[in-house]
Amino acid sequence: MLDNRFDPAAVEDRIYQGWLDAQAFKAGRPERAGAPPYCIVIPPPNVTGSLHMGHALNNTLQDVLCRFERMRGKDVLWQVGTDHAGIATQMVVERQLAERQLPGRREMGREAFIERVWQWKEESGGTIINQLKKLGASCDWSRERFTMDEGLSRAVLKVFVRLYKEGLIYKDKRLVNWDPKFQSAISDLEVLQVEVKGHLWHFRYPLADGVTYQHPIAFDENNQPYEFETRDYIVVATTRPETMLGDTAVAVHPEDPRYQGLVAAGAKVVLPLVGRLIPIVADEYSDPTKGTGAVKITPAHDFNDFEVGRRHDLPMINVLDSEARLTLKGNDDFLDGTIPGPDLDLVLALDGLSREAGRKAVVALMEERGLLDRIEPNTHAVPHGDRSNVVIEPWLTDQWYVDAHTLAQPALAAVREGRTSFVPKNWEKTYFEWLENIQPWCVSRQLWWGHQIPAWYGPDGSIFVEESEEEAVAAALAHCVQNGIITDAEAQVLATDPEKRAALITRDEDVLDTWFSSALWPFSTLGWPDETGELARFYPTSVLITGFDIIFFWVARMMMMGLHFMDGEVPFKDVYIHALVRDEKGAKMSKSKGNVIDPLDLVNKYGADALRFTLAAMAAQGRDIKLATSRVEGYRNFATKLWNAARFAEMNGCGRVEGFNPAGVQSALNRWILSETQKTLGEITKALEEYKFNEAAGAAYRFVWNIFCDWYLELAKPVFMNAENPHQAETRATTAFVLDEILKLLHPFMPFLTEELWARTAEGGTPRENLLALSSWPVLKDLEAPNAEAEMGWLVDLVTEIRSVRAEMNVPAGAQIPLVLVGVSEITRERVGVWNDALARLARLSSIAFEHEAPAGAVQIVVRGETAALPLAGIIDMDAEAGRLAKELAKASDEIAKIDVKLNNPDFLSRAKEEVIEEQRERREAADARAAKIREALARLGKGA
Repeated sequence: MLDNRFDPAAVEDRIYQGWLDAQAFKAGRPERAGAPPYCIVIPPPNVTGSLHMGHALNNTLQDVLCRFERMRGKDVLWQVGTDHAGIATQMVVERQLAERQLPGRREMGREAFIERVWQWKEESGGTIINQLKKLGASCDWSRERFTMDEGLSRAVLKVFVRLYKEGLIYKDKRLVNWDPKFQSAISDLEVLQVEVKGHLWHFRYPLADGVTYQHPIAFDENNQPYEFETRDYIVVATTRPETMLGDTAVAVHPEDPRYQGLVAAGAKVVLPLVGRLIPIVADEYSDPTKGTGAVKITPAHDFNDFEVGRRHDLPMINVLDSEARLTLKGNDDFLDGTIPGPDLDLVLALDGLSREAGRKAVVALMEERGLLDRIEPNTHAVPHGDRSNVVIEPWLTDQWYVDAHTLAQPALAAVREGRTSFVPKNWEKTYFEWLENIQPWCVSRQLWWGHQIPAWYGPDGSIFVEESEEEAVAAALAHCVQNGIITDAEAQVLATDPEKRAALITRDEDVLDTWFSSALWPFSTLGWPDETGELARFYPTSVLITGFDIIFFWVARMMMMGLHFMDGEVPFKDVYIHALVRDEKGAKMSKSKGNVIDPLDLVNKYGADALRFTLAAMAAQGRDIKLATSRVEGYRNFATKLWNAARFAEMNGCGRVEGFNPAGVQSALNRWILSETQKTLGEITKALEEYKFNEAAGAAYRFVWNIFCDWYLELAKPVFMNAENPHQAETRATTAFVLDEILKLLHPFMPFLTEELWARTAEGGTPRENLLALSSWPVLKDLEAPNAEAEMGWLVDLVTEIRSVRAEMNVPAGAQIPLVLVGVSEITRERVGVWNDALARLARLSSIAFEHEAPAGAVQIVVRGETAALPLAGIIDMDAEAGRLAKELAKASDEIAKIDVKLNNPDFLSRAKEEVIEEQRERREAADARAAKIREALARLGKGA
């Protein structure tokens, strides 16, 4: 006997262990050797991570697909694993060392520190994996991988070496996002743009050699200048005064008439304080409509300036060190071209100052010399490290780069040709824009935790990139002999002396960007570079499910690497991009706002199934999810509804019947529910095949709650209670059969509840052949029953319309009302004869009559082309009700008008937050729907509005 209620906390761990014991999630099960393969690779969560709502959504959707395809008979591999998360993990361990007052990493040394990180990983690195299990994830845990395990590390080495030898990896001096706290380059994804209230300093840069020009100072109504002044300087603006010491040009737009004469004459400006002569260059980067139209160019400290510098072959002068302090003394690049004197001495005295202190000092020096034109308040975005919280410095440094432009071309072609498709399709545009404008990919990081770059430096600075130190030594020896650095004899000695040989070369200390190993995930996890059976069977994978924020950082790079190393084969056929999970008001979740919802809290309170179903039901393509706890509670109630339906069926003797043939049932009620089951199966299957998770969940919800529970079981009650009813046995068997089909249809969304019911409803009867997780997806055909649908649909629609009128007209809940069917067909009369009792019970009717005309003053409704009348006079005050509805309509109309004022106000739309605007639109939509229903009710009263 089923318990009174379903308690998720009491069964979820037991059920999950049962799946593990049965190896239900294992790919390559013997009975599926000939089955078509289906593979999803999990976006590997950081080993430091814990489950957040984005993970919950992403993994719920993956699990829905894996369970669905597993039930459809496919050999499913959901490849799981974690990412070593270089900078995040190193930071966690360093913080732990500091908290425990242990020696820091530099005191420990590289080898001991890395050993310590591995120790932390083994002890604490599996948190998120266990949390995924709490969510019900059906990954093949026997194949769990880690981006720094032995196999994946071998793949990383092979890829790096091959790309280097193909000329697609190289070392270069370029700007990177430099984190002064972590002393490492970081990726764009690890940079947060933070709005800061700062200033815009306008400086006067004197023109060299006494050159002057006419600068416009007054303009007419057509924006044409009519008054000029002679200037011997150019005004430039900056938010970073300290970087002016590294300026190497002033840029103006080539079509800006104010400066065309200066550019044509090859005029130069004298860089204040240091005396360096720098050119005025014409470049379209300069916007003539902003400020004076002239911008200072500091190629070593600004990404845009760096590109201008490359276009005009400008010097790159780095005036900050790795800790973002001014580095001027002994800096040959800085000192080149400077004019010795008091000003330069004052500047050199700034050496070693932080950038903030240097900024104040430079502004003061410029002001003292009359070169500070003006200061404006300026709110602007400043890049910060997402973990360090310090300002990120665009910094010129030697790093390793991947030629992403070359690798991007096949990745672009694969999507254009349809070999990989994005869902929703609009994300393809984002993918194309990023790849068409791709820059070299900086893959080196100044960390210790990660894949150490397999590059060694010889005594003359030559670079040797090999998969092992032995191969690097051999290459270095050959190079040194060939170039006369050592003799053949010395080479022979070195070859046999490990200590001397090791001293010959020095390994690069940097490690690879975490995204480098992640880019290999779809094929490295399947055993590449070995030609494994898994690689042959499961690559390319079927679909990737991920968030839009890593289309460039991960998706595009997997496309590039997969195509390059897997003989032109894409890594996945489909890419499903899901949206964000926001709070119920539409705001992005963040710790600072205090609106973060912990998915595990929801699992503990409502059960994993309720959370999973909520996320799937709200996962409309291209639309962010506004998550309210009340929605999760509502779907917990849905789980309770199904549990209670199963208990009701059990109490009424509804057990599985061996050999039950759904095509052979006789009663209209049973033919109708079987037809609806088949229809719902088709809707859910089609929706999941098209990644329309919300439509699939919605179809399941409507069928279970509305059709099966609210109508079928309600209409079956008299059958169960009447032993004389000829359809009682058939109805019991049909109920048990449909309940089984429901458990199968709901299993991908609600695996715990359905697995428990699958086992419990078989107690005392024929044992199940399999766990539900390994059972077959329903296959129903030839169950369409148009006559039964017409009959039952008429009954459902009539009761629904009567209930709507009762609610709209404020008919007391306990009041029974008369129903008059007006001029109806003989078929309808027959249906009333069959369903008279059910109709009266469900619609709370006092009588049912047939008339040729509707009684005067009755509320009329039309159901499937026929008229029904409800004489409500005497039950409610019709005029008073009309008055009440008119007031409600006026109230709704006023609300719509107020909202329209806001939504039609450009100032409101430009200033209000996105979630506030969306809330107003939703309120208007709700008010509009409410007004429409009121008008409908007034029309029924003959008081149309």
